[in-house]
This record gives sequence, C-alpha cells and structure tokens, in this order.
Amino acid sequence: MVNGETTWAEQRPLEKRFELVVPNRRGFPPGPDVERVDFEDEAVWLEQFVEAGTHLVGHSYGGVIALFAGARYANQLRSLTVIEPPAFALARGNPAADASVEGAVELWERGPRDPDGFLRGFMASVGSPAPPDELSPGALQGARTLMVERYPWTAEPPLDELAATPFPKLVVSGAHSPAFDAVCDVLVQRLAAQHAVLPGAGHSVQRLGEPFNALLAAFVESAE
Repeated sequence: MVNGETTWAEQRPLEKRFELVVPNRRGFPPGPDVERVDFEDEAVWLEQFVEAGTHLVGHSYGGVIALFAGARYANQLRSLTVIEPPAFALARGNPAADASVEGAVELWERGPRDPDGFLRGFMASVGSPAPPDELSPGALQGARTLMVERYPWTAEPPLDELAATPFPKLVVSGAHSPAFDAVCDVLVQRLAAQHAVLPGAGHSVQRLGEPFNALLAAFVESAE
C-alpha cells in the first residue's frame, strides 16, 4: 500500500552490487489516483522495465503481478523472486487460505469505505504493524488504490507455463501466516522453486534489510 521507494527502501544497499530498477506502480505517489488496478494489466505495463537479463522481484500484490510477468517475459528474465503473493486461489481447500479469502471479501465488500479505516483493517488482516494515529497523504492514496484492486485471491497465475521456463525461482515467506505459507508451499511445489523463510518482519519480509538482501544477492548471483 506504499510506493516502490518505500516498499524497497531497505534494499538500497544492493545498489553497490546491482542496478536496481524500482517502479512506482500506477495509483501510488507521486502518480495520480486510479479508478482500477488489475494484476494482469499491471504485468503488461511492467514491460517497459524489463530487459534481457532482468531479475524480477515482487512483493504481495506485486508478487501476483510478477507471477504473470514471469511467464509473459520468460525469454528476458534471468530469475524470479516472489514474497508472499496473496494468490490464495492456488491453495483453495486449505482452511487457513479459505479463511483469509473470507476475511478479505468481508473487508473489501463490507468493510470501511474511508481509506483510513480500510487501511487499518487491511494491515491487521495481513499481520502488519498498526499504522500511526495520523496517516500521511501518501498512505491514504495507497489505501485508495488498494480498495480498487482486482481481488488478488482470484488470481490463477499460469503456473504450468511458468514452471516450464528455464530461469530459477525463489519463494520467500515470513513465518507469520498459515494462509501465506499455504500459497508459498504450492508455488514451491508447482514451480520447483527454492524456498526461504525469514521471520521477524511479518508480511513485508524485505524490510528485514540485510538478511533478505544477503539471500536475494546470493540467489541472483547464482542465477548469473
């Protein structure tokens, strides 16, 4: 629910070793509000940032986008890393995943309609720390964008197509949610992906900083 610079702030030290390209998705500051967000359309939009040898990394909704983009740009990618994508349809039948979908439907369809209340409900649902008493304009814009996203729990990424790609895949989870664990387990199995568990930062594993950075750097360099 924040822009690229904020989401990946702890990864800036990696600029000493890699070229970092951190897009701000549409609907997040400094860009304007949007009326609708669709993970498949965002994968198409991402094309402008993808070139030969790209190592694609996506977190949360961005992880869902990255699963679609991984298949779409298979000939250009060198690796794919996803952090807890909320593609709960992949784990349909798992009690924790199904309960998360029920809670998400309740929030999106019957929850608070003001961005402040919605964001607080959302952060509680994904196990993130409570926001400050007064939300910044950027956070409120992010909440408005979150409210108009195509439901990520309905996503059906092309896993068979993605599994057939030659580049290595890494799935990262934070050991805080059985629902996200269930999705990650499916991805690891279906994609023959590596799996890393880094507890301590909840859903936003990358905010651990150095532990995540060391993991990602080693994975990227091994893919080279």
